[in-house]
Amino acid sequence: MKLSAEQVVEVLRAAGESTRLRLLALLAAEELSVLELCRILDQSQPRVSRHLKLLAEAGLVERFPDGAWVFYRLAAKSSGRFLVEQALDLIDDADEVVQSDADKLAAVRAERSMDAQAYFARNAARWNEIRSLYVDEAEVEAAILRATGEGPFDELVDLGAGAGRMLTLLGKRAGNALGLDLSQQMLNIARHEVAKAGLASCELRHGDIFRTGLPGGCADLVTVHQVLHYLSDPANAVTEAARLVTPGGLLLIADFAPHDHEFLREVHQHRRLGFDDIEIVTWLQAAGLQLESNITLPPTTAEGLTVKIWTARRSPLRELGHLAAARNAA
Repeated sequence: MKLSAEQVVEVLRAAGESTRLRLLALLAAEELSVLELCRILDQSQPRVSRHLKLLAEAGLVERFPDGAWVFYRLAAKSSGRFLVEQALDLIDDADEVVQSDADKLAAVRAERSMDAQAYFARNAARWNEIRSLYVDEAEVEAAILRATGEGPFDELVDLGAGAGRMLTLLGKRAGNALGLDLSQQMLNIARHEVAKAGLASCELRHGDIFRTGLPGGCADLVTVHQVLHYLSDPANAVTEAARLVTPGGLLLIADFAPHDHEFLREVHQHRRLGFDDIEIVTWLQAAGLQLESNITLPPTTAEGLTVKIWTARRSPLRELGHLAAARNAA
């Protein structure tokens, strides 16, 4: 995208300060909280926040809250991003200040990794309790792999990424992968798992499943794995997920069939106790997708939960063109 001379000056003015350039270099690596940036830069929160505000006003970074914390990342669609990337490329890798920042960022990542492992340990009993109620996880994942097919996929988007299991399962079949979740703690866990799996082209981002902010038709595979039962408005979540599916692309939803395990509401914050086929298929069709597969995985015990996997596809452009022509002819 071409910029006017004044826009170029604005971008250069915003980036042309030592601390702000350091901030851009850090945010080019990953999204970070204000507190993490203060720690890395060894500067006060008011000073760092002031610099971030200037960068945000220039459209170079994006700000998003997560509870009491605030996070920043490079603006994905910024008209000045090319100039920022060019400026960052000019910095010598041996620059002492930038290298020190990189070392401190590595320390922050290591601490996150330790926190993630501790979080897994604290919550292992809870997750195992739920998993013990339904079919073996390996069987569910094998069914998901069969349902999605071999690919390859250009763009994978996983909504409600959680600990990143869909990304590590399907990421190697995708050119690029993006996982969104509202919980920064879960994103940190997912980052740890994605890094361990060696998925360099996988990005984790704070995001709301109801308002992803992603462009329509941006992914040829969208997944919503064991998320809908937590939501207050699962129909709207399906609508938003479907909006992201490119013509010819696939949406995969994995969740539970209807059940009566009321304790899951009380103990594990499940809002919905499963979904029936009619409900899911109605939502998919209303969003312009056609059901492609409907897989039922019964539990291993009589008291267990049935896992359902639905896939639906958006018609390719060619078919959409034929439909439009038929409507015009009529």
